[in-house]
Amino acid sequence: MELDETSLSATEIEALARRIDRPVVLVGMMGVGKSSVGRKLANLLHMPFVDADDEIERAAQMSIPEIFERFGEAHFRDGERRVIARLVDGERKIIATGGGAFVNPETRAMIVDRAIAVWLDSDVDTLLERVGRKDNRPLLKQGDPREILTRLRDERKVAYEQAPIHVFSTRGPHGRTIGKVLKGIEAWL
Repeated sequence: MELDETSLSATEIEALARRIDRPVVLVGMMGVGKSSVGRKLANLLHMPFVDADDEIERAAQMSIPEIFERFGEAHFRDGERRVIARLVDGERKIIATGGGAFVNPETRAMIVDRAIAVWLDSDVDTLLERVGRKDNRPLLKQGDPREILTRLRDERKVAYEQAPIHVFSTRGPHGRTIGKVLKGIEAWL
């Protein structure tokens, strides 16, 4: 994978990976690239990758849209908090969370205390382009996706800002974003 000019060398990446002593948790809006960036970051750092949404579906034995439909968002968020508590166990790994996970004060405090929280941020146009590729976003089925994403981004910003590392993800290859995440982790450590 080609990283941009702000990225680290292979030797620097290996040294950084050895310094990481806890999970790295990617937070941010749906469609920002947490899972895509997370998988590539995990590969680069030679760490396991875990998608919290996949773990929630496995634990519930149903899809996230089904959980929302049958039990509502509050029930989903409670299960999400329990799954993330299990995942931030001190083991080195990369975790991608759902867009609303970090908004929950208990979940956010747990992540900030026991992991390295990285806020992946993006503009609404980029988010719209990315979420349009899938039809599995329960919150976007409640009206105009642009309006919903704009509102959610504005509402959640105050929570996301509590992540110690903030990386802006733009359109184009994820290598640029990954390079910025590595630099952010390096500075935080």
